[in-house]
Amino acid sequence: MWLDILQIALGFIAGGVVGFFVSRKLIMKYMKKNPPINEEMIKTLMSGMGRTPTQKQVNQMMKQMQKYM
Repeated sequence: MWLDILQIALGFIAGGVVGFFVSRKLIMKYMKKNPPINEEMIKTLMSGMGRTPTQKQVNQMMKQMQKYM
């Protein structure tokens, strides 16, 4: 009886751990394929702050975004 309960509990724990890592992997893959921000958004954001961004500045911002993904 106790062995059955222990097996079920270990099954739930193992399933949760495996599910977490599979979900994390899928989300990271999706975020690399479909980044949440692109160059046009960065240009619009910088223009909204009163700056005229150069392509070099936009590229630097994109590299910073990629660094944290």
